[in-house]
Amino acid sequence: MPIGMLGNKVGMTQIFDENGLAIPITIIKVGPCYVTQIKTKLNEGYNAIQIGYAKIAQKHLTKPELGHLEKANVPNLKHLVEYRVDNVDEFTLGQSLTVENLEKGQFINVSGKTIGHGFSGNQKRHNFKIGPMSHGSKNHRAPGSIGAGTSPGRVLPGKRMAGHYGNRKQTIKNLQILEIDNEDSIIIVKGSVPGKVGNLLNISISSKK
Repeated sequence: MPIGMLGNKVGMTQIFDENGLAIPITIIKVGPCYVTQIKTKLNEGYNAIQIGYAKIAQKHLTKPELGHLEKANVPNLKHLVEYRVDNVDEFTLGQSLTVENLEKGQFINVSGKTIGHGFSGNQKRHNFKIGPMSHGSKNHRAPGSIGAGTSPGRVLPGKRMAGHYGNRKQTIKNLQILEIDNEDSIIIVKGSVPGKVGNLLNISISSKK
């Protein structure tokens, strides 16, 4: 499968192998995704496939969005994502992509937004050590010195300090597919993926064999 697919994180659990070792796994609901647009080098200047995912009510879409999806003869979809491809001849408008396009044992890359933690301090954001916790200490979780005095006399860019933490795109590479459930459109992968339960995930085939 040359292009990716979209899905949602269902949750994490663990299974045990034949040696009794616990293996952390993530359950992901994948697709069905629909091909909503085919872009060619002749018309748009590059080859790409746009896919849609997650059916929603008509009232949540604008008229241009409804017209775009109606042209492709697909349901009302919430998420649209575009992938560059070398050859568009393998795809047709309205084509459905499901977990049947994946194989057990394959390695995939999973992208998603990490859990947001809001404004966080140095200890949580950068794993800094805390100060002495005894009664006389006035520096338990304070940042301490943040730069030199007279020279250069300013805080250098990139200084690790308190600030916004999480809620950013992250990609976990080379996660192996352990099981595929075609009936419920679910895959089980070894390891963890970004985000909390229900998080939107972008799944693509890894180059690892």
